[in-house]
Amino acid sequence: MKVLLADKFEAAGIEKLKSLGCDVISEPDLSAETLAEGLVKHDPDVLIVRSTKVQKPALEAAKTLSLIIRAGAGYDTIDINTASARGIFVANCPGKNAIAVAELAFGFVLSCDRRIMDATRDIRAGKWKKGLYSKAQGLYGRTMGVIGRGQIAQALIDRAKGFGMEVMVWSRSLSETDAAAMGVRRAASLADLAKASDVVSVHVAATAETKNIIDAKFFDAMKKGAIFVNTSRGSVVDYDALKQAIQEKGIRAGLDVFPGEPAGSEADFTSEVANLDCVASAPHIGASTEQAQMAIAMETVRIIECMLKTGEIPNVVNLCGETSARTILEIRHENKPGVLAHVFNLLSQSSINVEQMENLIYTGEAAACARIHCSTGIDDSLAAKIRDKAEIISLVVKNP
Repeated sequence: MKVLLADKFEAAGIEKLKSLGCDVISEPDLSAETLAEGLVKHDPDVLIVRSTKVQKPALEAAKTLSLIIRAGAGYDTIDINTASARGIFVANCPGKNAIAVAELAFGFVLSCDRRIMDATRDIRAGKWKKGLYSKAQGLYGRTMGVIGRGQIAQALIDRAKGFGMEVMVWSRSLSETDAAAMGVRRAASLADLAKASDVVSVHVAATAETKNIIDAKFFDAMKKGAIFVNTSRGSVVDYDALKQAIQEKGIRAGLDVFPGEPAGSEADFTSEVANLDCVASAPHIGASTEQAQMAIAMETVRIIECMLKTGEIPNVVNLCGETSARTILEIRHENKPGVLAHVFNLLSQSSINVEQMENLIYTGEAAACARIHCSTGIDDSLAAKIRDKAEIISLVVKNP
């Protein structure tokens, strides 16, 4: 198996991939613009990326590519629709950077509360402003509002509790029972969370549903002088509305992500929000600790190892949860060559597409049970033709 690394990758991970028999090609300087050329040149089976964008031209240039692994959690830098249309699996490494991102998020909270970034700037400029920077409220007993309930959010919740903070969480999937089990209060809406929180931290994936989910109405509901932290994605926050909230309500912000941020590790970049006082910022480094990168590398290796040994791919993000098929054929049959070919030939002749299937083998391997999900219904005539083979033990048709 040929593996192309289009970003930096841990040396220990590379050695483990080689020990699995993989032909590993490292091209860490590839970019969104040069990735297509790299895929044509090396023709890999697997592509591993961190920050490099995988766009339609690159995917269309790939001939044998069957798997893309995002060495991290978010996969919004990969054209999922094109990958899916070309039959390319996309997998990620969820949770492996959770502690790293939570640590940075809480670092922002401390920095914003004590205005460490602004104080550092003034000290470096030779200005001693103890009076200005002696007005922190402190965190103990205050309310941390967390948007999202994934592994990063949970890691942040643990750290907030360690500082004696009360925690409120909003998520579309969070129930009162779930909140009680987590030891947090459930916010009925984003507005309720904004009103109640002294600190807000955002931890949701970048999707069409979450684009600008934090908008002007949210900032209008926040307390004056509250702290706002975003280490998720720039697209989930309306940064123009955030800028206005900082200027008009004294919101303090910690930002690791920005709309339109550079994809590479070095580039010129300006942000009106980041240039404001009371804003601590970083160049999207939430997951960039040695611990997190090693954990991500080992998870990437695990995905490839599982693929090699079992044919199954963990953490795939672009599989259809439910197809449009409503008719199911349940066929118990002798485990012999040609039986399923007989079924598929008949379905094909009737212009019926197989949307999904599995074939389970019984102990002893003499018989099997195939469950075939079909695009349209099966009439009695076709069912009779399917049964008309000696190796078919039984057929049950479940039409909608």
